[in-house]
Amino acid sequence: MADGAAGDLLLFRSRQRGLLPLDGNFRVPRTVRRALSRGPSYKLALNHSFEAVLADCSGRSDTWISEELKAVYRRLHADGLVHSVEVHDDDGLAAGMIGLAIGACWIGESMAHRRPQAGHALLVGLVQALRQGGFELFDVQLSNAHLRRFGCFELDDDAFRRRLERARARTAYLRLHDGFLASEAWMAGWT
Repeated sequence: MADGAAGDLLLFRSRQRGLLPLDGNFRVPRTVRRALSRGPSYKLALNHSFEAVLADCSGRSDTWISEELKAVYRRLHADGLVHSVEVHDDDGLAAGMIGLAIGACWIGESMAHRRPQAGHALLVGLVQALRQGGFELFDVQLSNAHLRRFGCFELDDDAFRRRLERARARTAYLRLHDGFLASEAWMAGWT
């Protein structure tokens, strides 16, 4: 991530990694469920509005996504590794997430919403699609009170790396209402 003061790209590794469960431990809070059932109809799409989602995610005053990092994301998007998952409603783009797919691991890099509840619709719909496509990990990097409402839990670095090794050696698929992604297994070793 970019250092806010200098803008230099720095590499960080968490001692505790936040993950959203892709099993029965994922919860949709009652207030979210109620709001989504009463709200507008949303459509999930893949890579239809990548530049707009990247702009929304990096457009905050306290962003860690610098111009250099945006260029990296664009390059990885062109190479088929970084994607945007979007929620659209009748007025257009309502929320989006920049994510990285490596084998059966989805890494949620950043997320932004333009309308209330659209981010919740994205999260709930994406978890369902990741489950159906055989993904094993949904890495949200850092846990917080909001994500814990959905069942977010933490793993230490060693446990995370073991699960990542298994997940990245598998192929998974992401099928949304509008879009398809095959995330190929990565067999090369990492340390």
